Amino acid sequence: MKNLLKSLFAIVFLAIGATQAKAQIYKTSLGLSVDFGDGSTLVGPAVKHFFDGNNAGQAEVVFGNHVTMLQAMYSYNKGISGAKGLNWYLGIGPALGFVKGGDTQFAIRPMAGLEYKINGAPIAFSFDWRPAFWLTDGGDSNVGRFGFGFKFTL
Repeated sequence: MKNLLKSLFAIVFLAIGATQAKAQIYKTSLGLSVDFGDGSTLVGPAVKHFFDGNNAGQAEVVFGNHVTMLQAMYSYNKGISGAKGLNWYLGIGPALGFVKGGDTQFAIRPMAGLEYKINGAPIAFSFDWRPAFWLTDGGDSNVGRFGFGFKFTL
């Protein structure tokens, strides 16, 4: 029975992968990013650009609570079958935090989320989980962080 369930699970994943739509629903977006959760809320401009159908880069400069954060992330994006305009994505990238008083921090930030592009309108929204694993100042982590994006698509 266990092998049957494993085989059925594998077949379902292969079928979903074969029927999923191409992920790229726009080429470039400009917008506002909100990085929030455990700790402070940071807000600032963001840009996302698709290099091809599934691979994209995203850059953000967010500000708040005496911190300026520069973030650059790579993401793999995939459309969800039957949900036009809805993608899931997984990514990772570095972040530099410049804290008031001269302290600079470095983190690795994985992310997992959903993005929805409104059909017929140049607007997209995204929501993701984006923990921070700090590699400076003793190597702390902050897993209760999330991101929300409001984007104008080009």
